[in-house]
Amino acid sequence: MLHEKIQEIASGYDQSNLRIGVLGSHSALEIGYGAKQEGFETVVICQKGREKTYTRYYRNLFDHVILLDKFADMVKEEEQERLRELNTIFVPNRSFSVYVGYDNIENKFLVPLMGNRYMLRTEERNIPRNQYYLLREAGIPTPKTFNSYEEIDRLVIVKVPEKTRKIERAFFYASSPEEFLKKSEERIKRGIITKEDLEKAVIEEYVIGAKFNANFFWSPLTDEIDLLGFDRRIQTDLDGLLDLPADQQLELQVPSQNIEIGHMGVTMRESQIQKVFTAAEQFVETCKMEYPPGIIGLFALQGAVTKDLVFYVFDVSPRVPGCPCVEPTSPYMKYKYGMEVGPGRRVAMEIKKAISQNRLGEIIT
Repeated sequence: MLHEKIQEIASGYDQSNLRIGVLGSHSALEIGYGAKQEGFETVVICQKGREKTYTRYYRNLFDHVILLDKFADMVKEEEQERLRELNTIFVPNRSFSVYVGYDNIENKFLVPLMGNRYMLRTEERNIPRNQYYLLREAGIPTPKTFNSYEEIDRLVIVKVPEKTRKIERAFFYASSPEEFLKKSEERIKRGIITKEDLEKAVIEEYVIGAKFNANFFWSPLTDEIDLLGFDRRIQTDLDGLLDLPADQQLELQVPSQNIEIGHMGVTMRESQIQKVFTAAEQFVETCKMEYPPGIIGLFALQGAVTKDLVFYVFDVSPRVPGCPCVEPTSPYMKYKYGMEVGPGRRVAMEIKKAISQNRLGEIIT
């Protein structure tokens, strides 16, 4: 069993000289900075052609750089051995999931992960026991989903990946079967999406409300949940289109896309924070049962608060959410810890506590 092998590897590490590792994309700067704040050395896996952010512009954050032809090469035995020799605890992010792949992560990557490697796959919407299943089991309000475009009877968002960049989202909106067909055919014709991906797309009720991405950390050591803060996403080319007057938006008839390019920090009305914590608690308890030992470490519930003050969740990030704006803009961790604590520092704090209590095995898979 891989679990036993990972525990054996971790038990053989020099715990006085652990290093925190991350794939050089998505949220590596957050993880590197937080590790440094807590006194850890760091390891970053870079892909040739995409390495300068880590090897030149923010070289100060990374003590060890492993440069590969492609990210997926990190599952090669010699690269894994380099990570193990450095006593690396690896922190998974979205790019790690996408470029290395779930099968490799679950079966071949014999390096301890800070988090639950078997939950990374739940982010995909076309597998059993995915994020929708977990949200429903947890009793968290979610948007209605439709089995077929012919059932559309309200405004929906159609969640489909781009044709050429599967990691990016070519989502679009429709309020009737006719509008779905018109918009989907236009996007297929323009080469934005494929017919095959459209057939597997999720058609989901569009919840009208204020968007909040709630970023959390669950500690197996204390069974406590931290709210790191809220953010919103800046998206291209949707944000650019919304900057135009309505008449020009209609005149241009440009198919909008929801490709995330940035983040903004936000806060929530204090009287509503308890219900967001409640959703997180329900989700954590469900994950303990469905994917023991649960959603270790960082995760996010992305949703919207309606005019009736209901928090609907429509997306889950079962790993580092990737929102560097949270640490400097959110007050919630300062309320608890008396200082700013971002995602990377919270990870490093947990690893440090696990070492001091001789409980490292409880926070890794």
